[in-house]
Amino acid sequence: MELIETAIPGVLIIEPKVFGDERGFFMESWNAHAFKEAGLNLDFVQDNHSRSSRGVLRGMHYQQPGPQGKLVRVTAGAVFDAVVDLRASSPTFGTWVGVELSAANKRMLWVPQGMAHGFLCLEDGTDFLYKCVGYYDPANEHSLLWNDPAVGIEWPLNGIEPQLSAKDMAGKPLSAAVTFP
Repeated sequence: MELIETAIPGVLIIEPKVFGDERGFFMESWNAHAFKEAGLNLDFVQDNHSRSSRGVLRGMHYQQPGPQGKLVRVTAGAVFDAVVDLRASSPTFGTWVGVELSAANKRMLWVPQGMAHGFLCLEDGTDFLYKCVGYYDPANEHSLLWNDPAVGIEWPLNGIEPQLSAKDMAGKPLSAAVTFP
C-alpha cells in the first residue's frame, strides 16, 4: 500500500494494492501487520457502515473526550470526505483537507484522533465504511458546523442543497467548538 501525506499532519490517504483482471479485483482493506510496518499501529474496536443518497452530508463529527480515530473507505458510490484539525496546539488548527473516496478509486483515509470528520455523498446508494479505534459515545459527541466560514470547507455541492440531520444543522462554529489540547 502507499501512504500519501496531506496538509494536516497525521491525516493520510491510503492507496491499497489492487489486483484485478477480467473477473474483478482483490485488495486487502486491513492488515494489522502491514499497517504497523507503515507506522500505523491501530487497535480497532468498532466497525460502522452507512448508506446514503446523493446530497446527504454527514458531519462534521468528533468525540471529546474519548476521541475516535477512523479508517474510512467507500465500497459503493463516492463521497467528498473532509477533515478539520481541532488540536489547539497544532500549527494546522482550524484547517481542513478533503479527498474524494469512491468504490472506483478504492482509496482509504486515516483520520486520527483530534479531528472533526464528515462527508458529502456524491452518488445515490453510497456505502461508507469506517473502522474506529474508540467506541461511539453519544454523551461526548460534538458537531462542528459543516459550513463555518472560519474553516471554509469547499464542499462540491454543485448547486444542490445538502441534506443534513438536525444534529448537523445545530453544529457549533470553530470559535465555540470543544477542541483538543
